Amino acid sequence: MSKNEMIALILAGGQGSRLGVLTNKIAKPAVAFGGMYRIIDFPLSNCINSGVYNVGVLTQYQPLRLNRHIGIGIPWDLDRKNGGVTILAPHVKGGEGSGEWFMGTANAIYQNIEYIDSNDPEYVLVLSGDHIYKMDYSKMLDFHKKKNCSATIAVLEVPIEEASRFGIMNTEDDDRIYEFEEKPANPKSNLASMGIYIFTWSKLRAALIKDNKIHPDSDFGMHIIPKMLNDKETIYAWRFKDYWKDVGTIESYWQANMELIKTLPSFNLYEDFWKIYTNTGNQPPQYIASTAVVKKSIISDGCEVYGNVHGSVLSPDVIIEEGAEVKDSIIMYSTVIKRGAFIDRCIIDEHCVIGENVKMGVGENIINENKPKIYNTGITVVGEHTDIPDNVTIGKNCVVYGKTTSADYKDSVLESGKSIIIGEEDI
Repeated sequence: MSKNEMIALILAGGQGSRLGVLTNKIAKPAVAFGGMYRIIDFPLSNCINSGVYNVGVLTQYQPLRLNRHIGIGIPWDLDRKNGGVTILAPHVKGGEGSGEWFMGTANAIYQNIEYIDSNDPEYVLVLSGDHIYKMDYSKMLDFHKKKNCSATIAVLEVPIEEASRFGIMNTEDDDRIYEFEEKPANPKSNLASMGIYIFTWSKLRAALIKDNKIHPDSDFGMHIIPKMLNDKETIYAWRFKDYWKDVGTIESYWQANMELIKTLPSFNLYEDFWKIYTNTGNQPPQYIASTAVVKKSIISDGCEVYGNVHGSVLSPDVIIEEGAEVKDSIIMYSTVIKRGAFIDRCIIDEHCVIGENVKMGVGENIINENKPKIYNTGITVVGEHTDIPDNVTIGKNCVVYGKTTSADYKDSVLESGKSIIIGEEDI
């Protein structure tokens, strides 16, 4: 096989536990975003737009929907005989007799050394599969080659008062990194790692093999980067100054979707020169009835709107019946909101049915009693394939999952901060 200048490896196996019920059955990169997209579409589209045509997607947690979505890579022009997209899952190693899970970000790359070697790249681009942004990786590669370094790390300037939440790169005046600090109590700089790396493959390969003997759970931030710095390898920071968002929490996921519908959006999905591609299937056009009122919203193909939608994002094949009102909410694929329902600041997952005259997202802002660290900003979340019966009222920071019936709601009410989970022990 001819030598590739650079291949990309997308780490897409994370559970995304901070997204709670939304990632109960699917990996975080497969979660719907912006109506017709899924989170994985953004790094995949960045690759093809940057001229990176050889992409490995490393999957692990609940990969079925992600694998189906990616398929053979047709929407991203990655269905190629030479290169294209390859799904890389944990597998049995020859002669060892058993499989081994990916134990860390760097360990996942280590376990795929054979795949990388078969492509014979000079450089390896390592990406997270769960961030929303547009980036031209070719510019980062040009910087890497100009500096003739072992590794280049994309960084974003964050407010110094928030820097302790991130992995921070401390640099010389020319942006050469001399120190990496993971969530420092007293940060020396505000250059936060974006989890986007370009490595000279020979350097990374040697570091992975060496570190695997010490850390079976090898991680780039915890082990590989500090070790390379300790070994006096040359590592540079590449500054990124555009939109980037880690949609790893319920609030950040909701906020990133809401930013798309501003008059002047922080993140523009409508630019012709840097398109975001996705596997949409073949939906019919959207239908907006004469009874509908739609304001400042994203309405995807296949939707039927007979009621009111304001400040919301609707994925394909959503139905909003006459008399229903959806406000400041995210409604995912093939969900039905029945007549008379009122939905305010909610996230409703795929294939749900919300009954007639349901009131959701109302009342006091009381933090969820079961998962206070996940559901605490007033957003009520409904998991996939959930049915909510007619005439019930659901408060804020609530979680509902499963085929619920009227008997599950005391006096037809689920108070703020409460949960109803059917058929699952702990989500």
